[in-house]
Amino acid sequence: MNVPGIEFLMDQKGRRKAVLIDLKKHKSLWEDLFDAYVAHQRRKEPRDSLAQVKRLLEAKVKRKAHG
Repeated sequence: MNVPGIEFLMDQKGRRKAVLIDLKKHKSLWEDLFDAYVAHQRRKEPRDSLAQVKRLLEAKVKRKAHG
């Protein structure tokens, strides 16, 4: 499959080893790939629940309001 702005780099056996992406044409694709990579790298990090994040944000807003 040939996609304009995307070029595969092959090894000596013709296997795809890397990809070159024209960022002017495919900026959003790169951003999606990078976001997926970051999420994958962080998959084992501890997470906060939505309720806990809301409490933290509310506490931060209250601190700012009180100066």
